[in-house]
Amino acid sequence: MTTPPFAAYASVITDLSIDKLLDYGVLPEQLPQLFPGTRVEVSLRGRACGGYVHSIKTEASFPRVQPISRILSEQSLITKDLFELALWMSKYYCTPLSSVLQIMVPSSVRKDGKHKEQLFVMRGKTREALIDHCKKIREKHPAQADVLDTMLKVTKGLLLSELMEEASVSRSPIDTLAKQGYLRLDNIRIDRSPLIDEEYFISKPKTLNPEQQTAFDSIQNALQEKSFQTFLLHGVTGSGKTEIYLQAIKTALDQGRGSLMLVPEISLTAQTIDRFRSRFENQIAILHHRLSQGERFDEWHKIHRGEAKIVIGARSAVFSPIQNLGLIIVDEEHEASYKQSEGSPCYHARDVAVMRGKLNSGTVILGTATPSLESYYNASTGKYTLCTLKNRAAEAQMPRYTIVDMNREFEKAKRSTLFSEQLISSIAKRQESGEQTILFLNRRGYHSTLFCKGCNNPVRCKHCDISLTFHLGENTLACHLCGFSMNPPPSCCPTCKSHETMKYRGVGTELVEKALHAILPNIRSIRVDADTTKHKGSHNLLLRQFGSGKADVLIGTQMIAKGLHFPEVTLVGILNSDTALNIPDFRASETAFQIITQVAGRTGRGTTPGEVIIQTCMPDNPTIAFAAAQNYEAFYNSEIESRKLFGYPPFSSLVKISFSGKDLRQTRQTAEAVREHLSASLANTCHLHPIVPSGHAKVKDHYQFQLLLRTRSIYQVCEAWQNTKATLKLPRAVHTLLDVNPLSTYF
Repeated sequence: MTTPPFAAYASVITDLSIDKLLDYGVLPEQLPQLFPGTRVEVSLRGRACGGYVHSIKTEASFPRVQPISRILSEQSLITKDLFELALWMSKYYCTPLSSVLQIMVPSSVRKDGKHKEQLFVMRGKTREALIDHCKKIREKHPAQADVLDTMLKVTKGLLLSELMEEASVSRSPIDTLAKQGYLRLDNIRIDRSPLIDEEYFISKPKTLNPEQQTAFDSIQNALQEKSFQTFLLHGVTGSGKTEIYLQAIKTALDQGRGSLMLVPEISLTAQTIDRFRSRFENQIAILHHRLSQGERFDEWHKIHRGEAKIVIGARSAVFSPIQNLGLIIVDEEHEASYKQSEGSPCYHARDVAVMRGKLNSGTVILGTATPSLESYYNASTGKYTLCTLKNRAAEAQMPRYTIVDMNREFEKAKRSTLFSEQLISSIAKRQESGEQTILFLNRRGYHSTLFCKGCNNPVRCKHCDISLTFHLGENTLACHLCGFSMNPPPSCCPTCKSHETMKYRGVGTELVEKALHAILPNIRSIRVDADTTKHKGSHNLLLRQFGSGKADVLIGTQMIAKGLHFPEVTLVGILNSDTALNIPDFRASETAFQIITQVAGRTGRGTTPGEVIIQTCMPDNPTIAFAAAQNYEAFYNSEIESRKLFGYPPFSSLVKISFSGKDLRQTRQTAEAVREHLSASLANTCHLHPIVPSGHAKVKDHYQFQLLLRTRSIYQVCEAWQNTKATLKLPRAVHTLLDVNPLSTYF
C-alpha cells in the first residue's frame, strides 16, 4: 500500500483525553479548507474520532501518518484568542487540552448540528392571475381555492405550516398549485433565538451621578487606549453599576469591538435581558444552560458570524467566539456559580475572563456589592483598579437594618417559631399599604429531616450520606444530591422499627409559605425555588408575576438574592442568617456576609425607603453586625487578618484533590498513596493537609475523600500531580478530580 501524496501535515487535538498532539496527512484538496481550530474526523486505533486542527506544518513528527478522514466544519470553530486561552487553561487547571476544547464549543456545534429550516410559500404569479385561477377552480377544487384566498391576503408569503393552518388544508393542494406555477416554495432558515417573541421598550442612557461618572471615565479611558486593564467596580446594591456597564458597552460598540457580559445563572432573568435589549435591541445573543440544543446552536453561530456584538450569559459564555472582543464584564464577580467544580477543568469564569481580557488587550470590569476577598486584595495591591460607588443611584436610599435575636423570640413564644413578632407586623403593614416583601431562606422543601426520637437517627438516603428532605406538596422524602425519594414517607423508624417516635424537624421554603398563610390568611405569595422552577421559563414567569403586583410576598432561596429590581419591595426578611456561618469552611464568614448583603439589596430600590430584618440566634456575631452596618471595609479588614494568620487565599493558592469510589477501603488507600507520593515531591514548597472524608462522605453509592494542598505555585503542584498519576497508575475504580482554587474546602 503506497502512502498518498500529502500536501501538508496537521497536528490534531483529538477528543479523547490524550495529552499530546497527533499528526495526520492533509490531501491537496483538503488544504484550502484547513485552519487552526477547524474540526476534523480522524482515525485513531481503528476508530473514527473527532478533533481540532492545532497547526499546519510541512513535515510530520512520525514516519507514517494516516490522512484526515474528513473535514467537519466549514471554518475554524476556535478563534486565535480562544486557542491561546485553552493552552493557558490546560496548564493552569492541569487538564488535557481536549477537555478544555470540549467545554469551549457547545455539543450541538461539535456534533455537526444543523440550522432549522422551513418551507416558505410565496405567490408564483401575479395577484390577477391567482384571482382568475381561484374563480375557475372554486367549485371543483375548493381546498386549492382556500389556499389561494389565504395567499391573496398576505403581503409577502407564509410559512408552509402557517398556510396549512390558516387555510385548514393538507399539504396536497399546496403542492398541486406549486407544480402549476401559482405558488413557489423556498427553504428559509428559522432563527431559534430565545429573544424572538420577547417584548421590550427602547430606552436612552441615563445621566450618571458624580460617583458613576468618575468610574465610567476611568473605564472609558482604558477602552480608548485599547490596553489590558481590570477594574473592580465596588458599588452598594442599587448604586447604578448596570448603567455603567451599558454605557461602557456603547463605547466598545462605537469602536467596532465586541462585548461580553457574564452574570450568575440565577441572575439571568428576563429583567436583566430586557434592560440590555432596551438599549441595544437586536445586537445581543444569550447563552445559558436552559437553552435547547437548537437555540444554543443558533446563538453560537450568530456570535461566530459577527451578527451579535454583545453576548450575555452565564459561566460558559466566557468562551463565546466574539469577534474583536474589547470589553468583558463579570457582574456579581464573587458569585459561586462562576466556579465549575463537578468536572474537569475546574475553572473559575471570573479568572478565565481576566485572562481572556489580557489576551485581547481588552478592558475587564468586575462588578459587585460584596467583592471576593481575593479581588479586593488585588485591588488594594494595585493589580486591579478600584472604583467605588458608596451611594444608591437616583432617589433611592440605603435600607434600615434591624437584627432580631431569635433566642428571645423562642422564649416569648415558649417554642420554636419561624417569624419574629416584628417581622410579621412589618409584613402586614406592607400588605396594607400596597408594598411588597421578600422573605429569604436558603433551604427548599417543607421539613429538612424526618428523625426518630427513640434512637435519634434521621431517615437517610440509601445512596448518599445525607438525610432526606420532606416535600409536602408531593408527600415525599427526597435526596437533594441523587434524587432518591420515598413516597409516602415511612411511618416507622428504618433503624429501630418504632412506630411512635417519628418526628419532623427543620424548615424549608415550602413550610415558610404555609406558616405565613396560617398567620396572615389573606396574604398573596409566590415561592421561587428549585421545586417551583423545574420547567423552562417558570423562573421568569414567577418573577414577572411578582413584578406586576400579583403577590404581596416573594419567598425564595438564593434564586431571589441577586439581579432583581422590584421598586415596590420595601421589606426584606432574612429568616435564618446563621446557616452559612455553621459550615466548617474558611470562606463561611465571607459567604454569609455576601448572602445577607445581596438579599438585603433587593429592598428600597424605589422612592420609598426600605427595611431589612435579620433573624438570628447569633446576634453578636461580627459578620452579621458588619452586614447589618453595610460596612464591607470593616469586614474585609477583619477577615483578611484571619486569612493571613492561617495562610489561606489570597496569601496562598489552594488545590483540592477529590477521590471517589464504590469501595471504601480502596478509595481511602488510593488517597493516602497519592498524598505520600506528593509529599515527597513537594516537601519544601507545599503544605499538605491530612486525607479527610468530604462534607458529603458518600454520594450516589460512591465514598468521597479529599486532599487539600496550600501552595505558592499552582504549576508546581500540577506537574507533581501528573508525575504521581503516571508513577502510581491509579486504579480505574477510583475517580480523581483536581480542583485549583476550590470555593469550598468542606464539600
